[in-house]
Amino acid sequence: MIKVIVAISLLLMAGCAGISPKKVGKELPEKTSTEVKATEIKIKKVDKANEAETKIDPEVLYLLMTAEIAGQRGQYNVALEGYLQAARRVKDSQIAERAAKIALYLKDTERTKEAVSLWLEQDPDNLVARKIAALSAVRADDKDLAVKNLNYILVHDPAGFEATLMELVKVLGKEGKGNFLLEVFDELGEANPNVATIFFAKAFLAMHLKKNELAHENIEKALEIQPDWKKAQLLQVQLAVLDKNLDKAKEILLKALEKEPSDKQFNTMLAKLYIQTAEYEKAAEVYEKLVDHDPNNTEAQFSLALVYLQLEEDDEARKLFENLVEHPRWQAQASLYMGRIEAKQKHIDDALVWFDRITSGPLELEAGISAISLLMNEGRYDEVENRLIKLREKFPNQKLRLLLLQAELFNKQKQYQKAFDLLTTALLEHPNQKDLLYTRALIAERLNMLDVVESDLKYILEKYPNDANVLNALGYTLVDRTNRYDEAAVYLEKAIKIQPDEPVIQDSYGWLMYKQGDPEKALEYLTRAYQKFKGEEIAAHLIEVYWALGEKQKAKDLFEKAIEESPENEYLLEVYQRIPELK
Repeated sequence: MIKVIVAISLLLMAGCAGISPKKVGKELPEKTSTEVKATEIKIKKVDKANEAETKIDPEVLYLLMTAEIAGQRGQYNVALEGYLQAARRVKDSQIAERAAKIALYLKDTERTKEAVSLWLEQDPDNLVARKIAALSAVRADDKDLAVKNLNYILVHDPAGFEATLMELVKVLGKEGKGNFLLEVFDELGEANPNVATIFFAKAFLAMHLKKNELAHENIEKALEIQPDWKKAQLLQVQLAVLDKNLDKAKEILLKALEKEPSDKQFNTMLAKLYIQTAEYEKAAEVYEKLVDHDPNNTEAQFSLALVYLQLEEDDEARKLFENLVEHPRWQAQASLYMGRIEAKQKHIDDALVWFDRITSGPLELEAGISAISLLMNEGRYDEVENRLIKLREKFPNQKLRLLLLQAELFNKQKQYQKAFDLLTTALLEHPNQKDLLYTRALIAERLNMLDVVESDLKYILEKYPNDANVLNALGYTLVDRTNRYDEAAVYLEKAIKIQPDEPVIQDSYGWLMYKQGDPEKALEYLTRAYQKFKGEEIAAHLIEVYWALGEKQKAKDLFEKAIEESPENEYLLEVYQRIPELK
């Protein structure tokens, strides 16, 4: 006598899932995270005491053995048919369960429905069967059956009901069944108007279907039923952010924090919103509170350090980064920022030490490039070349980025033709590559090849018409190197509309105003640009406008300050050639 023992393991993500079988000796290919992994069917001998209840029809036994062998060979449709035929003939919930899981894995809607029906006939209280039945019903557009099984789960497993709904959203949303699932949730909500979970799941699904108005309506219903439900409050914040209503998002969080002032998630989201709206002082206050409440919150410490950098409180940022460099998770990032702080303070060798501490991981290349850029600005070109060679050896897949760095090295050394030739050769291998074209255009301007500048930049704009950097580069070239000011204005007005607070674009636009004979308006834009970024080129433009407006002492003072910091800067030397009275 023999007995068929079906040993099945069901993996349900967050309480509800699809199915995947795992058979002896060979695994099925992975489907999605929700597919249930694997089961085995083993045939074992049993003692004679159980013979009466273990007798099985030889034909059914043959079906089961055939199904198992087919499963081992990856012939899942054959396996399914064998288990399903056996389940029709033998009132055994385990065989029906096996058939249902394989059918669900194969997304065979009709056979899943049949198998799970057989399963529920034998084991009507089985919650896994109910979940599979609901999933299968939605796939088959059977709303009544889906609602019936979900109602059953709500009554018999209220604690797991939310996870069931959310997993249905995850699985069926990917399959394009989201809109039908909304209809199921509608009917479910009508039957259970006081169950906040239903409206939360519906809001979440509507958000992912980009039906934000419907999402807002349902999350508000959920919060009416359960006012202090944190998960629903966070979703409401997320919806406000998607609507770009950051003030509303902050209002929700501030209200929640009145009741839960130390809540980590609420505070973290609020701090991030403050950063998005450039309210760095407020962001710093929130992160300081988080760190005070939990000194081991290294994520808050790192974020606070970055905010301090935005506030130009480098010493405060340094203290935090110095603590974080000993923490494995933050070691590389903290070292990178320590290097940048030292570089900003002109402590070149100290900065290099920090950059060179990063010898592995995703930031190694970034640190290497930071070191090269620093040495390049210092004119230590031999060291740059050596480091470039090492980076090429270590990062062969970053050939294009390092090639652009090599072009910049030639540019810094005023070897413009070498840079141009390097980029032109690279374009033969990577035709129409945006960064190569843009960089070549900048180099071509140095070589007075204005036709190349225009053709490269206009080619980029054909594909990227709203690229503010390219618009600015073309507009500024036309202002500075030609008298085609009206044409330049078209590009620069578009650029400044896209990025109104970018100092480089403000500088270009101010220079256009000056060239068009409006030095007062030019002064307005150039002053704003220089306040944000004290670059030598912006300073040179501002000096010239001061002089034109008769503010000669301001021009002299700014020139003296700028030339002292950068005595060999070409822009400052050019303006001095035009206005020798500056000294």
